Amino acid sequence: MMLEGEFHTHMLPEFMIERRQDRCIRCRVCERQCGFNVHWYDEEMDMMREDEMKCVGCQRCAVMCPTNALVVKPHPGNYKPNANWTRERLQDLKKQAETGGVLLTGSGNDKPYRIYWDHIVLNASQVTNPSIDPLREPMELRTFLGRKQDRLEFKYSEDFEDIEITTELYPNVQIETPIVFSAMSYGAISYQAFKSLAMAASEFGTLFNTGEGGLPKELRKYGKNAIVQCASGRFGVDPEYLNVAAVVEIKIGQGAKPGIGGHLPGEKVTLPISVTRMIPEGTDALSPAPQHDIYSIEDLSMLIYALKEATNYEKPVSVKIAAVHNVAAIASGMVRAGADIIAIDGLRGGTGAAPKMIRDNVGIPVELALAAVDQRLRDEGIRNKASILVAGGFRCSADVVKAIALGADAVYIGTPALVAMGCTLCQKCHTGICNWGICTQDPYLAKRLNPEITAKRLVNLLRAWSHEIKEMLGGMGINAIESLRGNREQLRGVGLEDWELEVLGIKGAGE
Repeated sequence: MMLEGEFHTHMLPEFMIERRQDRCIRCRVCERQCGFNVHWYDEEMDMMREDEMKCVGCQRCAVMCPTNALVVKPHPGNYKPNANWTRERLQDLKKQAETGGVLLTGSGNDKPYRIYWDHIVLNASQVTNPSIDPLREPMELRTFLGRKQDRLEFKYSEDFEDIEITTELYPNVQIETPIVFSAMSYGAISYQAFKSLAMAASEFGTLFNTGEGGLPKELRKYGKNAIVQCASGRFGVDPEYLNVAAVVEIKIGQGAKPGIGGHLPGEKVTLPISVTRMIPEGTDALSPAPQHDIYSIEDLSMLIYALKEATNYEKPVSVKIAAVHNVAAIASGMVRAGADIIAIDGLRGGTGAAPKMIRDNVGIPVELALAAVDQRLRDEGIRNKASILVAGGFRCSADVVKAIALGADAVYIGTPALVAMGCTLCQKCHTGICNWGICTQDPYLAKRLNPEITAKRLVNLLRAWSHEIKEMLGGMGINAIESLRGNREQLRGVGLEDWELEVLGIKGAGE
């Protein structure tokens, strides 16, 4: 029954649910699994019914149905075809006419911008430079993140048997694969999901990023595998938080929402989250768009060195920005300001919640940003002064290999990790209802995620990608990831314009 002042929606349902009555045993599993209350039991008719308008297409009910009685698929109903006024545009307009609000969404940009990884192919050894079998030969994926010296000086023993590096080294962090879990904060994701990432990073020997929500006290034992963020809201930042970590990261921008801040609604700020973030329970956690103490490269440098001072110059300090038009010049300034790691988040980077118009229309693809930054730092002779971490749309191990060849030291993965946990990219993270228990603070939903099992899934993902990376390296006749870094001769472009090849710094296929 509609209340006074409410609208009857003019929107079509996004999904259609087909239920095979000959298979349905009325066990009501679908009803219990759906946090959006799509399914309900009709006692009078002794049958299950559904409200398709509420369905978000997460597929939880279909996967959990013990008799495979359910099929959830895009609703075939559509408006009259119109190249300009697509179904999405019409639906968005109708939704805004009914709510009067900014359209929010979750996950990364899903628009058909060119995915450059699909237009870049890798080289392989033939005849003159034999390939290497990774099952028989040692392959090195170990990566060191942090500033490197301009030169190294050595001291030899009299018999030249022992060598000692006499140059004082900058702090570097060692990881066993060039893959790092991207920033996902406790609050945006559930405690169980957050803990799973920490456990997996620790087991595999890589890093996870706390995001800007702090690091719960009981999880600080995973600190040596943590990148802790210091963002505009300064949530959860204290001396212990900074010093237990492997890396401290200053978050300036995020690929999914360049130029704007963040907002964790008060209803998501439960007691544990309020303790971790050091804010009152139930209050909105607002992250300002800018860091209010940074309005210049000099200001950034002051914060970088304040954090180095706070950690006794023992931690690399990373600075994360969104990939935007002048990203190369900005990155150059960041390195000169003292950043040990440059993190660049591209157009397709994920998010827990972002305005849809921002997510879909602001920023540039990370492939172009990465190539531009790496080249700029090389041209200026300062490439060794910072590692480059890139994020935003990595889907498979081949994307990682191409990124390394374009100049990255390592990559951040967010969406692949979420998918490994169970995410199906229904893009409703901002609602706080996640039937897979990932992006929610609802105890009933969150407990669906077992950290022990989920961590195994994440470790399996890292292991599988690492094996594939070794296979591709071996095919190129390379036995160490370090030899591929910035080696663009191993890449060729297919179907790209001249200007795109120029920005990427690669030749066309056949050249």
